[in-house]
Amino acid sequence: MSESRLNRPTKLQGIFSVSVSVFAFLLAPYFLSPNLDKLLLSSSTAGLSPAPSPRTPQDSKLGLEIDRTIDESDLTQSRWGVFVMSMKDGRVVYSRNSDKLFTPASNMKVYTTAVALDSLGADYRWRTSVYADKQPNDGIVDADLTLYGRGAPDLRSTHKGDAPSLDQLADQMVQSGVRQVRGNVVGDESYFRGELYGLGWQWNDLQWYFGAEPSALTVDENSFELTISPGNKSGSAANLAINRNSGFVHLTNSTTTAQRDATTTIGINRGLTDNEVRVWGEFPVSGRAFSAFLSIHNPALWAATLFKQALIARGIKVDGEARSRDFRVAETEKFDPQKAIELAHQDGETLGQIVRQTNKESNNLFAELILRTIGKELGASAPDPDPRKNRTRGDDEAGIAVVKSWLDHADIRTHGLAIRDGCGLSRLDLVTPESTVRLLTAIARTNSASVFHDSLPIAGRDGTLGGRLRREAGRIFAKTGTLTYDHSLSGYADTKNGEVLVFSIFCNDVTDASDAVQVIDKIAGLLAEFGSTK
Repeated sequence: MSESRLNRPTKLQGIFSVSVSVFAFLLAPYFLSPNLDKLLLSSSTAGLSPAPSPRTPQDSKLGLEIDRTIDESDLTQSRWGVFVMSMKDGRVVYSRNSDKLFTPASNMKVYTTAVALDSLGADYRWRTSVYADKQPNDGIVDADLTLYGRGAPDLRSTHKGDAPSLDQLADQMVQSGVRQVRGNVVGDESYFRGELYGLGWQWNDLQWYFGAEPSALTVDENSFELTISPGNKSGSAANLAINRNSGFVHLTNSTTTAQRDATTTIGINRGLTDNEVRVWGEFPVSGRAFSAFLSIHNPALWAATLFKQALIARGIKVDGEARSRDFRVAETEKFDPQKAIELAHQDGETLGQIVRQTNKESNNLFAELILRTIGKELGASAPDPDPRKNRTRGDDEAGIAVVKSWLDHADIRTHGLAIRDGCGLSRLDLVTPESTVRLLTAIARTNSASVFHDSLPIAGRDGTLGGRLRREAGRIFAKTGTLTYDHSLSGYADTKNGEVLVFSIFCNDVTDASDAVQVIDKIAGLLAEFGSTK
């Protein structure tokens, strides 16, 4: 089970800012000049840190307490990796298997978001456009309309808040005087090249929202809500409802409303290559409704379908169909926005805002779109580790190359690291606790430090740490990570003695019922209490 599925506040699980001013003050000596290179970490962080200081008696005492916490738990069969470093003087406070490889789960997101912030800048925005091959004539577009995505994670179907929406694009079409489209509405996701999913994603994760396809034309996070409730009487089918009934998803209802004392046994399956959803099992007549969030297959076609509906709802006649296009089409069918006329556009939220949502909520799709964005924007400057392969490098692979180049420039050891996606859903990701801590230390020396720090969940306050570490509320800022068998927590701890400790805690291969998160939180609590006289 993925961390996102565990933390999303839905009823499905029943069945299946503190200000950063203190942090900025503590890190003031570490901030450097503005970025000098679009790709690499600003003005050589390597070599600017003071020589590490030797461990103190307090460090040794903390180490004994961490060892005792792990060794006296029920998780001695699991693999533990911990690395703790002082931001003040660079000394290694504690290390346990810190150079060994671990599955990071959603801690992979700190690599993706940190590199993106420093490379692209927090003010970077995505643009979604509507194009035609020719100018409208007397309100008629005598050509296809192309809805062209560039990877915006926050595009919505309906207008809400500051996020861009298909509704706004349709309104712009009306305002420009368009009354009829004689061609098709084409959802174009060809801006990104590469694999449909992250390498190493498990097939049974793909139907859920946390395994959604990372498309350059993403709308409503490429997912939909399916609500299931009992029928009116025993023997009837249960009720199924989709929050966005566009006709794009087809439901097969094989459920039965059972007697009042029956057990709920509902199963859900969405085909891997279609949007056929089958629901089966029994639902007691007295049962409470619950929701499941499923991913959409072919999100570009879905976006085109929703956009066509938005145009029709505003009185614009559309003669053609909703269609989709990706980078794999023949050369003669490829769309070139440079040769087309932009009729409408929407700019998304800033990268800083998207990173905050990515890390606070552990949003897999956002992290994947960020990875592909840095690959598209900066991949030409990052070396291909396998230039001899007989295929074009995808933007996902290029994004990974950008991350590794950034780490290399920051003098963070990348030999042996395996980075296969941007969010950590892949079982093929392997990093070390030390590389993670050194990444967190490096980003804290850039102009993006405060934005990145502010994106992390705060203990006892918000995000995926909102219900954890309440005794240390407001003093631990860290990214959580959870996959089946694997758990992680990496970030910053504001200690009792005023130090900032950078830490990474990994626990892999947890195959029994023991609560690894509880042990991880106990270790994090020890870090927050570091320097206490108690």
